[in-house]
Amino acid sequence: MDPGDPLWQVPAGGAARFSWEYDDHRARLLALYQKGKDKQWDAVKRIDWGLDVDPYDPLGTPDESLALHGTRHWDRMTDRDKGELRHHVAAWQFSQFLHGEQGAMVCAARIVESAPDLDAKFYSATQTMDEARHAELYGRFLHDKLGTFYPINTDLRTLLGDTLRDSRWDMAYLGMQVLIEGLALAAFGLIRDTTDKPLPQQILAYVMQDEARHVAFGRMALRDYYRQLSDAELREREEFVIEGCYLMRDRLRGVEVLENFGIPKAEAEEYCEQSPFLHMFRKLLFSRIVPCVKDIGLWGERLQRAYVDMGVLELGDSNLDQLMNQDEELAERLDRRRFATEEAERTGEVEEAIAEGAAAEAEA
Repeated sequence: MDPGDPLWQVPAGGAARFSWEYDDHRARLLALYQKGKDKQWDAVKRIDWGLDVDPYDPLGTPDESLALHGTRHWDRMTDRDKGELRHHVAAWQFSQFLHGEQGAMVCAARIVESAPDLDAKFYSATQTMDEARHAELYGRFLHDKLGTFYPINTDLRTLLGDTLRDSRWDMAYLGMQVLIEGLALAAFGLIRDTTDKPLPQQILAYVMQDEARHVAFGRMALRDYYRQLSDAELREREEFVIEGCYLMRDRLRGVEVLENFGIPKAEAEEYCEQSPFLHMFRKLLFSRIVPCVKDIGLWGERLQRAYVDMGVLELGDSNLDQLMNQDEELAERLDRRRFATEEAERTGEVEEAIAEGAAAEAEA
């Protein structure tokens, strides 16, 4: 695919805000800021980049997850063709993850500049570093392990552009962290929980551990801020959420991959819409977004009607804290398992060296 112009410039407006009130901070956000500092990690060292990745089955997810599975095209494909399709689907997914993380990095930096409260600036500074790390590792996975990139999806670019063009700091967070990152978390979690490949599992688990903190920050900062807004201001933000949710539900389907395999766009869209996997993913997508939207105070009648139309209103009562705690625990469990294996290997090497030394002494 033609990647187009490698540089995308989005006009930015709004004011940079400084706060000289250094002592009056919210304890909750400062505690989250401390956690953000404590939980920093190095993508070069924490990820085991020596793990091999099969380019024709990089994620190990079931073939039933592919939109072409079960169609007339699938029946005519060779095993090599199917491997190429798995490769391109993974490359498209991780390319969108990469583009989204760069967007998150820019938005977090925007919040550092424009948020009125110093505690929000402090935390957003740590999040900016987190997002840079995520972009780094997704870029490395694509470059070193897959060797294939896809341009940013047109509709993801539209939503990201709308988010960045708004000069209000809360809109940067609402569009990026609640909507786009909510979509990403659903995709991350689905692959993390279905892949049998250790490298993508590590990457996704560790990224989601960071994102659990980001969601907590967004809920605190936006919930406090939205209590101060008028009904008209809240309605404006609800309209933004409604448009963004419909856009993500209806347009982020990976049609570009099928077009790359010579399938006409209309037919590719039909296959994607008929995919049971896509229907399941859409439900999971809103499992992260709807309870967060409700929690921050955007729950007007029109927004609720939109969620009824999407069939996801009941997700507003989901336990978001439980989901975030599970994300953190899964990453910690992966660390414990990995370190235990490495410790056992080191112990075995030491014991082997001792045994070899003892044998040499006995022979002498």
